[in-house]
Amino acid sequence: MRARYEAPGGVRRVGRAPKVYEPTDADVRVSIPERRYEVLAEILMGAVLGERDGETARAAARRVAQRRGEELGEAERERVRPGRLGAERALSLVQGMLARHGFEPSREAPTCVRLRNCPFHPLANTAPELVCGLNHAFCSGILTGLGADSVQAVPAPRVGECCVEVRAPI
Repeated sequence: MRARYEAPGGVRRVGRAPKVYEPTDADVRVSIPERRYEVLAEILMGAVLGERDGETARAAARRVAQRRGEELGEAERERVRPGRLGAERALSLVQGMLARHGFEPSREAPTCVRLRNCPFHPLANTAPELVCGLNHAFCSGILTGLGADSVQAVPAPRVGECCVEVRAPI
């Protein structure tokens, strides 16, 4: 909303001109915990538009999710220029990236980052196999893009949380 002062009918009588509110083009959304449906929509739209011959819709969506994660990981690697990534540095970098995407990562152990929030939660309840598969592909792609070979995204479903965690192999 945009506010301004304006006298009704253009004529100001006595006192302060009343405040007039009007809508703006700004798109404001608030969600607690954070939801990122646009990321999932972009992945699914990319899968529909880029489906290959003989490829199932689910396979196309996973491929696009993986690639989207790789692009984000590559951009972060270019921005930070971390050099060779050991497990500790890789977990710290991916924790920051996933926080910016609404996953609410938490360092559960020195070698494990647990994702406390699924940005697509209501949709994950409806189609968990699809959405969790896309989350896993997206997170794996981020690690590939970062060049973080010392850690991996693994499926680890827990009620009320994301289905993926990132950890160093034991």
